[in-house]
Amino acid sequence: ASVMRKLKFHEKKIIRKTNFLEWKREGGHRENLITTRYHMGGRDDYKKYSGLCRMVQKLTNVMKQMDPTDPFRIQMTDLLLEKLYNMGVIPTRKSLALTDRLSVSSFCRRRLSTVLVHLKYAEHLTEAVTYIEQGHIRVGPDTITDPAFLVTRNMEDFITWVDSSKIKRKVLQYNDKLDDYDMLA
Repeated sequence: ASVMRKLKFHEKKIIRKTNFLEWKREGGHRENLITTRYHMGGRDDYKKYSGLCRMVQKLTNVMKQMDPTDPFRIQMTDLLLEKLYNMGVIPTRKSLALTDRLSVSSFCRRRLSTVLVHLKYAEHLTEAVTYIEQGHIRVGPDTITDPAFLVTRNMEDFITWVDSSKIKRKVLQYNDKLDDYDMLA
């Protein structure tokens, strides 16, 4: 192991002002926390979601500066809220204030892997990601193999197992056994 030489006084003085643990670009540990929590592959997904949040906030700020009675502002507000609500990133269409709370997590919660856990198709995210990547899940007629697939409110009802899925067969067997057990009782 190579031992570093002792730093000279002026070198210590320069280094004292530098924090090697936090980088400006990274925005603290938030990005890392969210990418691990939602099992996101790379940083690019986080960057895209973060960019979307910034765009929505800019749009909201521009609309807030307009006159509240302006018909264009009212129409644009309705369109934006409708779009975000249908995507599932905001809970209601009530007001523009909801867009202030829009975060990367809002988008992450609509990823197919997270929705699968929410709908009890999988116990945890790693399992959900595996099912998706192995092609066990379909949304409507299409088999989806990308865990980052964004599920809108309308699509949520069309998530099912692929017909040939062995896991589907296991679930059905298990449910049949439960039904047999109910009959015995």
